[in-house]
Amino acid sequence: MKFNVSSTELLKGLMDISKAIPAKSALPILENFLFDLSGNILEVTASDSELTLRTEIEVDSTEEEGRIAVPARHMTDLLKELPDQPLSICTKSDSSIECRWTTGNSLLPYFPAEDYPQIKGAGEDAQAIEFPAESLVDGINKTIYATADDEIRPAMNGIFFDFDTESTTLVASDSHKLICYTTNDVKTAEKCSFILHKKPASVLKSIIAKEEGDVTVTFDSSTVVFSFGRTTMVCRLIVGKYPKYRDVIPANNANILRIDRNLFVNTVRRVAVCANKASSHIKIELKEGQMEVTAQDLGFAIAAYEKIACDYSGNDLAIGFKSTFLTEILSNMGCETVVMKFADARRAALIVPSEEEAGTEKVCGILMPIMVQ
Repeated sequence: MKFNVSSTELLKGLMDISKAIPAKSALPILENFLFDLSGNILEVTASDSELTLRTEIEVDSTEEEGRIAVPARHMTDLLKELPDQPLSICTKSDSSIECRWTTGNSLLPYFPAEDYPQIKGAGEDAQAIEFPAESLVDGINKTIYATADDEIRPAMNGIFFDFDTESTTLVASDSHKLICYTTNDVKTAEKCSFILHKKPASVLKSIIAKEEGDVTVTFDSSTVVFSFGRTTMVCRLIVGKYPKYRDVIPANNANILRIDRNLFVNTVRRVAVCANKASSHIKIELKEGQMEVTAQDLGFAIAAYEKIACDYSGNDLAIGFKSTFLTEILSNMGCETVVMKFADARRAALIVPSEEEAGTEKVCGILMPIMVQ
C-alpha cells in the first residue's frame, strides 16, 4: 500500500469514525482502523463488533492498493500533532507503515486485514427508508434522555422507531416518563419498526449533526445501516417487543393547565433547590388562575415556595412530581406555551404543546406522579 493524502482530510475522516473504536477489546484487532485502498478512495472502518462506522476518504494519489489494519490511537495522535500538509503513507516489508511528512517521518506497526472480523450489514430482505437528517437528529435529541438502564427489559434501553403510512414516531421511556417525537417527513407503505440502543443513537446524532439531505436507513430483524454522505454506520438492533406505548397515553384528562414553558421550568428549578436531594420531589397545587409550587427537605430544615399566575381550568388539584423528570421534559420541548392535562393526583399527566403550536412542535410526553405530603 502506498498513497498520498492531506493530513487534515485523513484526520477528519478518522475522527468521524473513531467513536466506534473500543478503549479495550477482547479482540485486540478491533483497536485498529481497517484501511482498504482502491483507486483514489481510502475506505476506513472502525468497529467494536456491536457498532461499526465506515467512511471514504479521497486521497491525492495512489501508487499501490492494499488492505491493512492500523493502530487507531497512535495514528490519530500523530495526525493531531501535524499541521495541514501532504502526507505520504506506505507499507514496509517488516510489517510497519511509514508516514512521511515535510520535515520528518514516523513508523507504526500494521496487522493483516484478514485478521479483522467481517462486518455484515442488513440482509437481502431488509427495508430501506429515506429519513431527513435534520428530523432524525432532532428526534434522537428529544427522546434519548428518556431511555432506561434496565437489564431485565432491554427493549427500554433504546429508542423505538415506529414507521407508519402517515407519519413516523420515535419513542423512549423509562417507565416514569414516556416521550414521543412524531414527524410527517417520513412515511412508509406499510407499518414497520425497530429498536435502536441509545449508545449507537448517541453516536449517530453526533456524526450527522452537520449533515444535510437524507439518511438512508436500511434494516432487517437484527441489523440497521445508516448511510449518509461518505459515511456508513452499521449496528445491531435490540431484539424484543416494545410496549404498546399508545395505550398508556391519556386521552381524557379533564383538568388542563396552560402556562409559559420558560416560566414553568424556571419556577420548578428554583423551588427544586430546596427539595430532598435523593428524591427531588416537588408539589404542585392548582387552582383556577394560580399555581403554587413547593418543596422541602425536612432533614436539613429547608423549604421553598413560589406562587405564579396561570391559565388553569378544572378541579382543585395537588400533585407531586420528581422535579428532574419534569424539567427534562420541559427543557426538551421547543414551544413557548405548554399544556399539561391531569386526571387526578395518582394518574399520569400528559404534556403537549399549546394548540397554536401543535403543528410545529413534534414532542409530547407523559409523566407519572409521585405521592407527596
